[in-house]
Amino acid sequence: MPFGGLEIAAIIAAVYTLSSLRIIKQYERGVSFFLGRYWNTKGPGLKFLPTFLAHMHKVSLRTLALDIPPQDVITRDNVSVKVNAVLYMRVKDPSAAIIQIENYLYATSQMAQTTLRSVLGEHQLDDLLSEREKINETLKKIIDKRTDDWGIEVTAVEVKDVDLPENMKRAMARQAEAERERRAKIINAEGELQASEKLAQAAHIMAREPIALQLRYLQTASEIASEKNSTTIFPLPIDLLRPFLGGVVESLAGRRETEQTSLPATSDQRPAISPPVPEKQLPSAKREAERSLLDP
Repeated sequence: MPFGGLEIAAIIAAVYTLSSLRIIKQYERGVSFFLGRYWNTKGPGLKFLPTFLAHMHKVSLRTLALDIPPQDVITRDNVSVKVNAVLYMRVKDPSAAIIQIENYLYATSQMAQTTLRSVLGEHQLDDLLSEREKINETLKKIIDKRTDDWGIEVTAVEVKDVDLPENMKRAMARQAEAERERRAKIINAEGELQASEKLAQAAHIMAREPIALQLRYLQTASEIASEKNSTTIFPLPIDLLRPFLGGVVESLAGRRETEQTSLPATSDQRPAISPPVPEKQLPSAKREAERSLLDP
């Protein structure tokens, strides 16, 4: 049975209607144009868009992670480094992202690269390595301000890696080693100062209380005895040997006097009689005898 004109028109209308239906996902928005003019921004769901008369651009509202390739940067102190980063962005105005800029992803990537080079070039290498959070915040503010007219919102910018030259790595390693040695010397000097202060306090206490020295001697002997040593050294105070040294000194002094008085006289000279040693010189003779005994 041949189809009439009405049936053919119904079939064409049905096909046209089905071809004009569009499905927009929850995280997308559809920027539609009718006869080349901006029509509206459609939300998620099943939408009707006349075929051949209107077309639609879908824009995702999800946050995108845009990788910034490594950039050659010369810092403020003339050090050449390679820096790469990552940018997190989302579209807040779909119509502006389609109408104001041809390709908002490519434009945002180029803007991030130029901003990264210009901002890092104003900082020194030490600031680049130690003040990452401050630099990231500065990059975010600048890029977000420049892309605001495109309907783009920059949520975060993170500097991922800083590639240093090998000679700079070795120089920084030597600097860190010198810094550690400086700190070690300062700590050692502070320890010596504190130890000397404590020793001075202990010396003053022992000077006021002589028995404290004897107690310290006994404690040291106890500590030595607690260890399994084959040899133990006991310091002996010199005051205990004073009486014995005094007798030895007197005997040596008397022997010297005897030798001096018993010297034979020559034929031309009369025998010389050594004068007696005054009592004031006897202590000096004792000191000389003690010194001869104590000296090795």
